Amino acid sequence: MIKVGIVGVGFMGWIHWLSYQKVEGMQVTAICETDPAKRAGDWTGIKGNFGPPGENVDLSEISVFESLDEFLANGDFDVVDICLPPSFHCQATLQSLDAGKHVFCEKPLALKTDECDQMVKAAERNSKLLLVGHVLPFFPEYEIARKHIAEKTFGHLLGGTFRRVISDPVWLNNFYDPDQVGGPMLDLHVHDAHLIRMLFGMPTTIDASARFRGDVIEYCNSLFRFEDPRVVVSAVSGVIHQQGRPFNHGFEIHLEEATMQFEFAAFADEPESMPLKILKADGSVERPVVEADSDIAGFEAEIREVKKSVETNTPSPILAGNLAKDAIRMCHLQTKSAREGNPQSVA
Repeated sequence: MIKVGIVGVGFMGWIHWLSYQKVEGMQVTAICETDPAKRAGDWTGIKGNFGPPGENVDLSEISVFESLDEFLANGDFDVVDICLPPSFHCQATLQSLDAGKHVFCEKPLALKTDECDQMVKAAERNSKLLLVGHVLPFFPEYEIARKHIAEKTFGHLLGGTFRRVISDPVWLNNFYDPDQVGGPMLDLHVHDAHLIRMLFGMPTTIDASARFRGDVIEYCNSLFRFEDPRVVVSAVSGVIHQQGRPFNHGFEIHLEEATMQFEFAAFADEPESMPLKILKADGSVERPVVEADSDIAGFEAEIREVKKSVETNTPSPILAGNLAKDAIRMCHLQTKSAREGNPQSVA
């Protein structure tokens, strides 16, 4: 049994808690939370843009702590699951690794690349795993695409375009604060930056055009160049000011013998989806059956990947800290490119 201590009971802490209940061999044994109501099990105030709302939770068999120091000193667990706001990720991760625990940190790994470096080095120094909650590859459509790419079912990967756009989260006061959340690049686009890094490797050059809000990008189009000139990759991400479409994501991935296409949008009246299709070289269209037991199925799959990595004591090829660090670096290079008006070399 792998024992887990969760730090921070907000929306993601709640989703992780629910996911652990579905994964055999993983058990939450401790909680660290500053809110006394949540420490008492009242999680009814938790709400998000998917998944069930928070409930009253029985914590009678869970060790509950107010401070991270007390949690690390007295809690009985193997893995620290960090679900704090992004600006707290670095310090909490460093403390947990230095305390001899594996760390599963919610994305983004950190807001600054030097913080990411510190976290990755701390994991290496302590011979512990640093796993980062990039759940997107575990969503069913993305998982199917990954499988075909890995198995070269349709030949070599030639590129693609990736999309992730939301309406302005006006209820979040610090969303555009570069020192608190980081704006759309680090809170939103980092999903696709990580996916691009995982599928294609690190680009050689990044060229971006963007609309800014203060110091951070509000809306961005980016082009990623690679050593292989055949590989063409682009991404669009950011915020629109109209509240009628709260969320939109999707991809079109090009391979030698097929194109994989998917898009989903949540509209104010009702959601719309362009289900996953595989357009084959012979002119046929395959429509894979996409199954998900629940709207948090991707998170359950992510937790199973954490379990596998901890059980074997090997870095995950999907959740590894180095991949997450590269994704943050890519986001900052996109911002620099857009601000300066020229492509940025990825040295």
